[in-house]
Amino acid sequence: MTNIYIALESVGFTLPDGTPLFTQLNESFDSRHTGLVGRNGVGKSVLAQILAGKTSPSSGRCIRSGSVYYLAQQVTAWADKTVAELAGVGNIIAALERIEMGSVSPLDFDTVGNHWDIRQQLQHELERCGLGYLEASTPAQRLSGGESMRVSLIGAWLSDADFLILDEPSNHLDRAARQALIAQLQRWPGGLLVVSHDRDLLQSLSRIVELSSQGLSSYGGNYSLYAQLKAQETQATLQQYELRKRERQREQKALREQKERLEKRQARGNRQGREANQAKILLGGQKQRSEASAGKLHQQHAATLSTLDQRVREAASQVEENAAIVVHSLAVSSPSRRQIGELNDVQLPFVANFVSPLNLTLTAQQRIGVVGNNGCGKSTLLKVLAGKLKPSAGECRVVEQSVWLDQHLATLDPRRTVLEQILETNRISGEADLRMRLAQIGLDADKIQAPSGSLSGGERLKAALACVLYADPTPQLLLLDEPGNHLDLPSIQALETMLCHYQGAMVVVSHDEVFLKNLNLTERLSLAEGSWCLE
Repeated sequence: MTNIYIALESVGFTLPDGTPLFTQLNESFDSRHTGLVGRNGVGKSVLAQILAGKTSPSSGRCIRSGSVYYLAQQVTAWADKTVAELAGVGNIIAALERIEMGSVSPLDFDTVGNHWDIRQQLQHELERCGLGYLEASTPAQRLSGGESMRVSLIGAWLSDADFLILDEPSNHLDRAARQALIAQLQRWPGGLLVVSHDRDLLQSLSRIVELSSQGLSSYGGNYSLYAQLKAQETQATLQQYELRKRERQREQKALREQKERLEKRQARGNRQGREANQAKILLGGQKQRSEASAGKLHQQHAATLSTLDQRVREAASQVEENAAIVVHSLAVSSPSRRQIGELNDVQLPFVANFVSPLNLTLTAQQRIGVVGNNGCGKSTLLKVLAGKLKPSAGECRVVEQSVWLDQHLATLDPRRTVLEQILETNRISGEADLRMRLAQIGLDADKIQAPSGSLSGGERLKAALACVLYADPTPQLLLLDEPGNHLDLPSIQALETMLCHYQGAMVVVSHDEVFLKNLNLTERLSLAEGSWCLE
């Protein structure tokens, strides 16, 4: 185990349209538990697939010293898939069943290997993860997103891999499952690479590696150290940019003064020549020498300015790479005690276990974080507040100026462009202003004019957020269901800043404890022993 590693040697990857995603990546991943971070669209998932051997690089090579288990970001539970297959042990159990029925095929025995107790191991892991009600043969299609991810993670624990590569493993997991994941990963004895924006998870790792347009940068510590060093880098790039601009201004001034002195000398020389009544041939020679000198000086100036411009552009690119994503704050003017919604003895539909009726009064500027285990009804509560579902019992009344953003981004039409959809929600600001706002959250001209369904998960979420948050009129109540899912770290931090400045009421469902702590919540609504508790 001590010699396991995955190494990148001059690795590059080019998209089908010929655009280079990244080039010349050189890095080694060893037994240190490492987090891979970077902005959306930079190529983290593609790099993870290259490291796992699932995708071939366009250039360079990837070397592995041991076996790798890879878990993709999107866990797909096909209609004919079972829990065992989702956990990656379906083929072993099938081979074991054939042997028990009399098969003597060497292929079946090779498939089983040393895993003669695989069914017991799987059931033990299911029970340990709180999924004891599932069986190996349970259709995976019945599982929720959180259950599917937890079963898929069991496959990682049961694997004999030397190295785990997990892409956003905490997505869809509730707080308890996230904490269990962190504890399990800390016990993992082999190599580990986690692609994640989960700051609690990143904090538990021993190294952070960032992928950017500049390549890979390694930070020898957990998330706190990475954030500190990243802030120092950002400040340094800004100082370097300002230094390069001042350097160019000084040199431009010096070159301008030098040019003016030369022109004055030329004018003085011409005037003195005419006054001395020199022969035309001598005056012509002087003029040619003067023009040659001026031409040479002009070339020198052009070369110097070109070099200075290049330095400024390089410094500017570094600033752009580290620039914070900007999300415009939303101003909502309404009395803080004005009632904007009310739930009276509401019983939520589709909640499996009995939950007591919910009574809740929503006032302007109230900020509620909804927490609880998967399946307790958090998303259902938001749908009831949004008017998308009717309560099984009781009454729900909410003001009209509310917006709802669900986990599946149902508000976004995948066939239409982002620009078309945001122009429909805001007919006041104008296209130029909305284009600028979209660019400031990381959606450039090409992205906003493509069908939204062609964007990455993080890009689609940004687009949906923009259409909701920049709507006109400004919503008085935000209903947000896991708004941080799929966002990169700069975008999450920008969203936190925006929501902190938002003056309306907000009900947000999230399993991200760091995110909730940064929202300046007024209350938390949680489910304990079958009863809703507001505190």
